Amino acid sequence: MLVNRFSLLGFALCLLLSSCGSVEEEKDPDFQIALENGYLAQEGYRRCMDFVKAWLDHQDPETGLIPRNLKESKDLWNAKDAAADNYPFMVLTAAILDRELYEGKMREILKTEQTLTNRLDRLPDDWSFSKQDFVRETIDKEEIIFGASEYIKDGLLPLTEYIGETAWSARMIDLLDDIWKHADKSTPFGDIPSYNVEVNGELMQALSRVYWMTGEQKYLDWAIRLADFYLLGENHPSRDQELLRLRDHGCEIVSGLCEVYVSTAFANPEKREAYKAPMMEMLDRILEVGTNEHGLFYNQINPITGEILDEGIADTWGYTYNGYYSVYMLDSVERYREALLHAFDHLHNYEYYDWERGSADGYADAIESALNLYNREPVRQAEEWINSEIQVMWSMQDSAHRSGTEAYRGTGIIEGWHGDGNFARTSIMYSLWKTQGTTLHPWSEKVYHGAMATDRGIKIAIFPEEAWEGRLAFDFPRHSEIFNLPMDYPRINQLPEWFTVENEELYDLIFINTGEKKRLSGSALREGIPVNAAINEPVHIEVRRGF
Repeated sequence: MLVNRFSLLGFALCLLLSSCGSVEEEKDPDFQIALENGYLAQEGYRRCMDFVKAWLDHQDPETGLIPRNLKESKDLWNAKDAAADNYPFMVLTAAILDRELYEGKMREILKTEQTLTNRLDRLPDDWSFSKQDFVRETIDKEEIIFGASEYIKDGLLPLTEYIGETAWSARMIDLLDDIWKHADKSTPFGDIPSYNVEVNGELMQALSRVYWMTGEQKYLDWAIRLADFYLLGENHPSRDQELLRLRDHGCEIVSGLCEVYVSTAFANPEKREAYKAPMMEMLDRILEVGTNEHGLFYNQINPITGEILDEGIADTWGYTYNGYYSVYMLDSVERYREALLHAFDHLHNYEYYDWERGSADGYADAIESALNLYNREPVRQAEEWINSEIQVMWSMQDSAHRSGTEAYRGTGIIEGWHGDGNFARTSIMYSLWKTQGTTLHPWSEKVYHGAMATDRGIKIAIFPEEAWEGRLAFDFPRHSEIFNLPMDYPRINQLPEWFTVENEELYDLIFINTGEKKRLSGSALREGIPVNAAINEPVHIEVRRGF
């Protein structure tokens, strides 16, 4: 197990807290656990801020855009990488930790990106910093649609899910509309934008969520057109295709089809019934020939013959299990839940595993895979594995763990390419778990803040190394309030919900330090309760759902 200075600091502060707390506090070890979670959350957040600051040092001086990478593509901004994987998680980091940066430079980048790079209506194209013009002389519609679909699914969807209706959600909808404006690939079910399974999987995910978010029928109709093409035509993923990629850049088709299936269950039951048999045929065949003895997915298979085409294990294994678990939630297909639990039981075999040839991006996807599903199935083995592997991923920001990364040591850069954003994405997911979705405003690197779940609510510990005054804000059911989803099924790049408050519900707060008790509405908790913390004086708060 890797140990770092923040873990050691957390242990030391735990000892300090145990010696300076009140008698009542000493009797409740839950606050010790909450504070230890706070050290972990703080490390994740600090690393994300270091990542953002370091990448901002490499903005193009003319446009302010972020390059695709710091090596051979330093002269390039593109939608499928720079915009999809890196920039959105700089935005998310700033939204949680630095509102001035979020309202300022992050918004400026979005405005510039749209002003400069829109080429096919509102769809962006690759931009050269040295030319201050598009990389390609002519429009390549396939590439432009692919880039826009990546930008939507990997970046703008998770941003929207956490921060709601903003300029970024407007950008997402504009891109989605213009992708379909240029749909010219003929099928028996109507024209679609692409024959690429990755693009279509991404679009089905986006269309399913945007349909519920906007209530506009066209998005469901487009999603159904794509699902018909794969489930009701001659392109069934496991019956008609000789190659099925179960890692990223291919696995999107599985979860995309599952998302449409969930949507039709609530919005078009007849179509759901038409999909049911071919959907389960696909899922069952993948489990039969696409998983190893531990229940994780191979990179590539021939689902028709059962041949394993690439024996590597997909770091995105949970992205596919998201789809399985969604169908389990909907149809109570117990074998799909059992498949996930089997994988959880064997995660210990993948400690310090060589995901993506030692890449932090591989660790980010693998950890997200576990974390999003642990949110639904809190299995101890999965918890231990997540806590272990996040330390491995974090250590990659501090050391030259891959060839060619020596120059980034200690700068905040992880590997110097667009995958660095995924390091931040997963770190934020992890930190939000360790705070049970609560956040401090303003955030301070000197204030540790964590939480742990209880049977009735949560317990929160705050430890300030400097005096701090601000608000403690609580999370809410974003899946229903932002996306209006009919159920909280697991989704790729989702920011999972932990402890959430309902606006009209009442919650009992006990301020352990003073003995004060309050009953507040969920809406008040969302706005944030005032906290005034003296230096080195822990603040303990218990929150209980009212009964």
